[in-house]
Formats: sequence, C-alpha cells, structure tokens
Amino acid sequence: MNGKSCCAPSADHDREKSSPSMELPLPSDAGSTEGMVKIPAGSFRMGAEGPETWPADGEGPVREIALDAYWIDRCCVTNVQFERFVAETKYQTEAERFGWSFVFHNQIPKVHRKRARLETVMDLDWWARVDRADWRKPGGPGTNIKKLAEHPVVHISWNDAAAYAQWAGKRLPTEAEWEKAARGGLDQARYPWGDELTPDGKHRCNIWQGSFPEHDSGADGYTSTAPAKSFRANEFGLYNAVGNVWEWIADWFDPTWHVDAEKSNPKGPGNGIERVIRGGSYLCHDSYCNRYRVGARSKNTPDSATCHMGFRCAL
Repeated sequence: MNGKSCCAPSADHDREKSSPSMELPLPSDAGSTEGMVKIPAGSFRMGAEGPETWPADGEGPVREIALDAYWIDRCCVTNVQFERFVAETKYQTEAERFGWSFVFHNQIPKVHRKRARLETVMDLDWWARVDRADWRKPGGPGTNIKKLAEHPVVHISWNDAAAYAQWAGKRLPTEAEWEKAARGGLDQARYPWGDELTPDGKHRCNIWQGSFPEHDSGADGYTSTAPAKSFRANEFGLYNAVGNVWEWIADWFDPTWHVDAEKSNPKGPGNGIERVIRGGSYLCHDSYCNRYRVGARSKNTPDSATCHMGFRCAL
C-alpha cells in the first residue's frame, strides 16, 4: 500500500494540560464480567503480511503469540454507560476541558458548516476543529446523543478511556488481546468473519460506501456510528471489532518493537508518544484507508479525540 496517513487526526495540545492521574471511586459492580466474554488461553498468529498491508504501520511480520485467558467487552463502551460514569464521578473529558474536538466535515450540521474551521491535519483537509464538540455533542453544537444511547461513546481520548476502565475495575486491552479476540478464532483471516468483505452480498461492518470523502451512500445502513451491538458477532461474541469506531489500546505505538519482543503476553513498549488504535471506523474506505482489516493498526496521541474513536475494556 502507499504511504497515505490514516484518517485519525492528532491534537496538538500542551501536554501539561492532559488529564491528571486520579483515583476515581469504584462503583458497586466494579470488575463485573457482565457484557464481557472470556477468551481462552492459547496461541494465535498475530499481524498481517501482503500487498494490502501497510509496512510503515508495523503490521508484520506474522508471529505466533501466546496469551493467558482474559475477559473483554463484547461491545464498545456506549453513551449510556459513559453517562453513568460521568454522573457518578463528575469526570470531565479532555475534549470538554480543551473546549473543542475534531469532527469529520459531513458530521457537522449544515447550518454550522460554514462557521466550522476546516484544517489540514496529516495532509487531510476534511476534518474540522469544532468548538464545543464532545461526547454529548458528537457533531458539535446542534447535535446530541438523545437517540444514540446504545451507540459507542466518541470524542474520547486515551486518557479518558483509561480513566473509565479504572473506574469500572477493568483496563484497556493489550494489542495482542484485542487482535486475538477480534479474530474470533480464525487464523489469519482478513476480517472477523473471513476473507470476503460482504459475504453473500451482506454487509458485516459499518464502513464508508460511495465516493470518499464526499458522499457516503450508507449502503450498510449507517453514515455515522451504528449501535454498539450491530451486525453479526464474531465466533468469540465480539460486535463491531472492525468498522464503526476506532478502539483505543493499552499499548504505546512502535512500528518495530514487536519484531524482537517477547511472544508471551506482550504488553507493548515501555514508553512512547502515541497509543495504538485498532479496528478502523465508519470513515474507512478502501480508496483511502483499508485499516478495517483485523491485522491493521494505527495510532494517535493519548490526548486526541475525534468523532470516530471509542474503546472497549478488558479484565
């Protein structure tokens, strides 16, 4: 593949303003496995190789990874779940504290688009820095989540996701844990269900159809986020492991660290600048970014938030 950057813009914040480390009160059901699935211990082949991969992302080489058993959420954390977290802890997300977040141009209400400040970020000119866009207002002023209770929460930074996971008595999954779970027991398949994107002509994930970035036909049923429990789950019971929203991962990003790293329960580099994101989103289209494959990976800074990044937890 060519060197096109991924469609996940990074914020350029003053790091001193990032979310402070804080201990949040635990709810009575902290550490509950409700809504989670247990992934059995064992080995799997991680990574991807071939002409459709992105070598600069460090997708390969394919390597055998051994993991202990663990639990992982079937679905991404939803707006209603995050709303409970905020109500009980009074937590304020980084997008709220910074006063803005990144919104894809077609997600901004038409009445507000003329006032939105489109920016060229990572050579991408279809993102807007929108004042007062946050998890409650995913498209900025004039939007809300009243009908999106069961959709994945978005405009969440890695720091926000980690805070939620800590409050829930859980953690973010490692990259190896995420990929094993997303593969659903299949060996080196391109997607959680196999190698064909639309088997029997049926859509199995929420990505972009049409002419990117001008027009999304919504042939899969959605032109923005889909409910977290949409489409068919994979064989492990995970929903929307690819498409819908990018998912924050515990690991720091490094394109080469894994080549010589330990192959048993790897946890990623000890430090870094960007965190791994996996799974792609509803804004992915093969003409620009095919990172909705299970073996694909990308990254973003821990304080970045956009309208297409969310997370799920592990335990």
